[in-house]
Amino acid sequence: MLIHPLITTTDELTALCERLATAPFITVDTEFMRENSYWPDLCLVQVASSEEAAPIDPKSPDLDLTPLLNLLVNNENILKVFHAGGQDIEIIFNLTGSTPHPLFDTQIAAMALGLGEQVGYQNLVESLLGKHLDKGARFTDWGRRPLDARQIDYAIGDVTHLATLFPKMLDRLRRTGRGAWLDQEMERLADPTNYLNDPSESWKRVKIASKKPDVLGRLKALAAWREIEARSKNLPRGRIMKDETLADIAMHPPVNQEALARVRGLSPAWKGNDIGTRLMDALAAAQPLSPAEMPARDERGPALGKEGALVADLLKLLLKIRARESNVAARLVARSEELEQLAAGKRNGLAILQGWRFEEFGRDALDLVEGRLAFAVRRGKLVMTRTEEQDA
Repeated sequence: MLIHPLITTTDELTALCERLATAPFITVDTEFMRENSYWPDLCLVQVASSEEAAPIDPKSPDLDLTPLLNLLVNNENILKVFHAGGQDIEIIFNLTGSTPHPLFDTQIAAMALGLGEQVGYQNLVESLLGKHLDKGARFTDWGRRPLDARQIDYAIGDVTHLATLFPKMLDRLRRTGRGAWLDQEMERLADPTNYLNDPSESWKRVKIASKKPDVLGRLKALAAWREIEARSKNLPRGRIMKDETLADIAMHPPVNQEALARVRGLSPAWKGNDIGTRLMDALAAAQPLSPAEMPARDERGPALGKEGALVADLLKLLLKIRARESNVAARLVARSEELEQLAAGKRNGLAILQGWRFEEFGRDALDLVEGRLAFAVRRGKLVMTRTEEQDA
């Protein structure tokens, strides 16, 4: 494979993208810094086809990323391949308002091939290619210029190995008949709504003990206020206010701005500065959540109860057995919350009762819940058996 030196001009990038536009697939990775900013600071982009690879410097004053971004989001003829690509896709979405499509994520594919849940790139390369990766440059300062040879070598390896991995994984998926399993997962990953960051929805990420409408209304107002502050200053949310402090203020709102000086996690200066004033304005404008906005019980639907919890445990055991038999990651087949919803009596809208998941697991799960399937021990081994009622 031809590996180009660091691309620093728009003309070089345009020529590369014209060549890549004829490839059936390209592999993509990014290096970015986010520790000190709200928005990820894109520092390097790496792309490869089966024939060539190149690192691209988005910080170069002589380079415009538009040719690459057009290739990623507007060219439907090329499959874009990532590994654990959520953050890379988020960056592309932030720059363009669109996501790469069609796309393929090798971490998700590894789950369908029984290679583990959320398998790391290094482990995947070692497992399928027998190569050991030097990850020593992973936590270097990607924003500093010039980038050294070790950094670039490390970064380019993430797409060159991926270009070799992908065809091997695709072949395995075809031989096992599991390629169709991933279509829905890849479409979900490419869904732009995953990467929208609506301030009015940000409260849902904050853990809080109370479920009272007035408390959650204050949490919603405070979380939206923090999101807007963080964006405007390009600072991480936690630099504005940590989640724990946000939740504490929502549950125990200060009577006035001076009382902010006594809130754990805030500087005494908040009692008289502008940001403290804006916080108090957000609190004053907060309204209790409407019934329609209130979260469902534990976000999981009907209450389980003691018996339901036992049934959910049995479903989790069944999932482990079926996943082991099929050599697929259990997490790809079903999530714990779905099993609990099934145990609680929910039937409509569950992914495990649709498509390939129903064939692989859902049918047996439903039979177990409804008494047509049971666990038994035979010759010291745990097996599933049909009940007499079903046999009759």
